[in-house]
Amino acid sequence: MNINETLASEFGVRLDRVENIVNLIDEGCTIPFIARYRKEMTGSLDDQVLREMNDRLNYLRNLEKRKGEVENSIKEQEKWTDELAEKLANARTLTEVEDIYRPYKPKRKTRASVAIARGLEPLADILQQQETKEDMLVLAAEYINEEKEVPTAQDALNGAKDIVAERISDDSELRKELRQLLFDKADIKTTLVENEKSKTYEMYAEHTEPVCKIPSHRILAINRGENEECLKVNIVLEDKIALEVIEKYYLKDNTATYNYMKETIEDSYSRLLFPSLERELRTNLTDTANEQAIKMFEVNLKPLLLQSPLKNNVILGLDPGYRMGCKIAVIDKKGDVLDTTVIYPTPPQSKTEESIEKLKVLIEKYNVDTIAIGNGTASKESEIFVCELLKHLSRPVNYAMVNEAGASVYSASPLGAKEFPDYDVNLRSAVSIARRLQDPLSELIKIDVKSIGVGQYQHDMPQNRLTEVLTGVVEDCVNSVGVDLNTASPRLLEFVSGMNSGVAKNVCEYRKKIVKFTDRKQLLDVPKLGQKAYEQCAGFLRITDGDNVLDNTAVHPESYEAAQKLLKLFNLTTEDVKSGKISNLTELVHEYGEEKVANECGIGVPTLLDMVAEIIKPGRDIRESMPKPVLRSDLLSLEDLKEGMILTGTVRNVIDFGAFIDIGVHQDGLVHISQICDRYIKHPSEELTVGDVVTVKVLGVDVEKKRISLSIKDAIVKENA
Repeated sequence: MNINETLASEFGVRLDRVENIVNLIDEGCTIPFIARYRKEMTGSLDDQVLREMNDRLNYLRNLEKRKGEVENSIKEQEKWTDELAEKLANARTLTEVEDIYRPYKPKRKTRASVAIARGLEPLADILQQQETKEDMLVLAAEYINEEKEVPTAQDALNGAKDIVAERISDDSELRKELRQLLFDKADIKTTLVENEKSKTYEMYAEHTEPVCKIPSHRILAINRGENEECLKVNIVLEDKIALEVIEKYYLKDNTATYNYMKETIEDSYSRLLFPSLERELRTNLTDTANEQAIKMFEVNLKPLLLQSPLKNNVILGLDPGYRMGCKIAVIDKKGDVLDTTVIYPTPPQSKTEESIEKLKVLIEKYNVDTIAIGNGTASKESEIFVCELLKHLSRPVNYAMVNEAGASVYSASPLGAKEFPDYDVNLRSAVSIARRLQDPLSELIKIDVKSIGVGQYQHDMPQNRLTEVLTGVVEDCVNSVGVDLNTASPRLLEFVSGMNSGVAKNVCEYRKKIVKFTDRKQLLDVPKLGQKAYEQCAGFLRITDGDNVLDNTAVHPESYEAAQKLLKLFNLTTEDVKSGKISNLTELVHEYGEEKVANECGIGVPTLLDMVAEIIKPGRDIRESMPKPVLRSDLLSLEDLKEGMILTGTVRNVIDFGAFIDIGVHQDGLVHISQICDRYIKHPSEELTVGDVVTVKVLGVDVEKKRISLSIKDAIVKENA
């Protein structure tokens, strides 16, 4: 297999570009670097496609490696043939390779291996060939041997049948056909097992569904029920359907061996083939469901990390609580902590007036602009308190509900303890909640991404694969936004292209030594940050007010000469860039001719266009174009909701069957996939992403069960009316 040609065909990308991408990866280039700074070589493929191609490249390389191992093993057994060579060369999946290897794979002791050791293989050959006119029991009598533990003809025949049954079960072509048959025709059936947790799974008490139609989220729910011993799960297929397929391969009509062979086929299917293929099918269904769930994490995490920051705001973070009170932290416009305290406005102490006076002092003293309230325990009572507080203030202050998922994980982590050694875990949570509103990306990357809560069944996923994918998302987000070299934490720097934890730590230590970076080239003086790492990371690191204005852009140092040529071409200077007086550069380039400008600067058109966008607005933040956080000044409770109300909400989580929307009450509402839009969509992510601000209509409210049913499409109809 030519791997590059396979990738080009599968991804619909020119072969030369695939070769470029593979070479860049092998040279140690990161996906963010390739996506941003090697567009001419890749055809401007985005980071998502490049990651998928990298995953596929690794799979195909592992496939070829496994083929080599299988070939060597079979050759060592002196059983290698041209037919096997052709089969192995044509295998496109690891499953196909293992099917081919199955008859030659060293096995533990089986009924067939015992029969072979007893010398019954020649009798098995006769049975399988189905050409003898004699009764098999008569032939089997010749193999009676007390020393080999074959006391009767029936024992000899049974051993021969065991050998043939295993051969049938090892047939790669047959397994392939039966595997597809099970997927197309079988049902998955669940039965409830009564125990203390079984109430959760009552909907699966007697549930049957075609394997080919069952959605991924239901597979994961069923698996969890089975793991918790609340469900018994079986794959069900009428035996007759499968046996007809096997008989087509192995059974000849009107022979002396017909009945014996038919019994052998039935035994092979029930004892060997079906249990093995059922396990395979369950594994494949789970793997597919896991990948879909991980994909949803990926889809949801990116917009969450790229939420618009609330810049230039002094924020008061409030971590709600009951008995231990509400923890308060005030942060300045840079995220540094100004003050902390604890108030007790919620039951059982309910010191509302005292708490109002305490926060009034803090708000006036530090000119607080916004209050960030965590959405966990006691958040509704805290929101009621804050709404009352706002009435007593002399300056306008808004509040926002902040998803605090994972805040406690950060607070109790070594990173949280290192950052705030003098604070208890609750005060660290208050700081984290405030910073999540001010700069979501910088704060959320401090938390194990699996704890952020933007997916389904995260604890059931293969953790290594989940971590790998989500880390890739964080890397893409961090590098697409860029990182301030003089303020970034070591944790944030870890995700910059070309960096690792050791280099990130060295950067911060060197920064302390020189007070601040004034030029990207100073990175080359950082211990263990070599030329290759510099190439990978430099373009993603920003220096505001440095010696070179280009250091505050995503223009890579390798393109500084080209940038100077660009400016000179239109009689501009770096001072013009600093002053922001070149907003018409795009029009100038277009009028001159993009290709002509690119050629004169010695770069490609994609690099030129990126360069122009950066020069026009140094220090730009792509998150500024994202939906702004919803700031509130009034209160809405679950009991206030009425059918037909039109409200504004924020998408908190997108799942396979819909999306959860924060509409300002303690409980998120659910928009079912059928209520998202008027057209048919396969998945909610086609229309919605985490952080979207949407208008919704209340379809129904169940106060007792705390369930809110919402519609987006009906809200649009009503607004238009």
